[in-house]
Amino acid sequence: MKKHEVIKNYDKYVMSTYTRTPGIFVKGKGMTLTDIDGKKYLDFFPGWGVNNVGHCHPKVMAAVRDQIGKLIHVPNSFYHPNQAKLAREIIRHSFPGKVFFGNSGAEGCEGAIKFARIYGAGKRHHVITMEKSFHGRTLAALTATGQVAYQKGFQPLPEGFSHVPFNDFAAVKKAVTPQTVAIMLEPVQGEGGVHVADKSYLQQLRKLCDEKGMLLIFDEVQTGMGRTGEMFAFKHFGVKPDVMVLAKALGGGLPISALVVRAGIADTFQPGMHASTFGGSPLVTKAALGVFSAIKTDKMLKNAKLMGQYISGCLTELQRSMPVIREVRGCGLMLGIELTVPGKPVYEECFAKGLIINCTQGNVLRLMPALTVTKKQADRALYILKKALETVT
Repeated sequence: MKKHEVIKNYDKYVMSTYTRTPGIFVKGKGMTLTDIDGKKYLDFFPGWGVNNVGHCHPKVMAAVRDQIGKLIHVPNSFYHPNQAKLAREIIRHSFPGKVFFGNSGAEGCEGAIKFARIYGAGKRHHVITMEKSFHGRTLAALTATGQVAYQKGFQPLPEGFSHVPFNDFAAVKKAVTPQTVAIMLEPVQGEGGVHVADKSYLQQLRKLCDEKGMLLIFDEVQTGMGRTGEMFAFKHFGVKPDVMVLAKALGGGLPISALVVRAGIADTFQPGMHASTFGGSPLVTKAALGVFSAIKTDKMLKNAKLMGQYISGCLTELQRSMPVIREVRGCGLMLGIELTVPGKPVYEECFAKGLIINCTQGNVLRLMPALTVTKKQADRALYILKKALETVT
């Protein structure tokens, strides 16, 4: 297909649920995307955080090629080795417990909400979440999301949710009722503008949940799989959740989510209570095992910490000479640049110059390069960003 044919077919046959940038990509490798005309782009927001190990990492591709000729799908009423291996690997890197596999972050968050309700045994169902949070587009996950803009037009929403300010323990404590069964939050808010939780805040939440017999649920859909410099972001804070949701980067580009529940309560879910037709198939679990292997073999966690510090330092230095940058914040390679002006024109200028970033909350630029990012790539991206800011502002 020619470029105009692709766009014409999208306009005619694909629902208009996305605001699309006019980029038609046909190839990806590492930090680089190539469009239909052969133009190359430096991707500093790969797949909305899906491609943490880069586009088409050799270990992920090798795993997929090996599996696809053997067995693609088998129902979850049977066993297969890859799912068992992946569950073991996730638990080995997180905390003792068990795993349920699904297909997306929204599905994982729905599963966490369902688990909380069954854990409440019909007596407790209320879940406290945070303002500016994002947990997905399905109905319960959408209600849990603390952003009215995403909920508009979909009322009536399910009952049983309250939203309180992020990093405000007093507000959480005040919102607790006898029906409250869980507190659910992202350790680092992504779509909300890259806001990092305070360590003391999460520790207070852990203590409160222990005192009240409530579940502490961490949505690590975006922060998981090395994004913050640790395999899972909760490790930065010395706080283990009762329930953790993973997705995005877990499959290396293929759709998979994981609901991780701590030992002692995981068997609250009994046969028939929850299911997913495609969840944890032989193909996607083999790909996810390739992701774990790539992160370890290529020492990506160490690189994410070092390069996160480097890029953050460069951005802070840039801020000194460019007052348009109000604040630089983040954790590891999950970075936000809050501007004093709208960010969309900056995003568009970067794209025109061959750099892919993201803009959220109207004025926050998000940088989430692959964990393999090099200093040379970072310097190139920062140069383009600086030029874009100069051009637009």
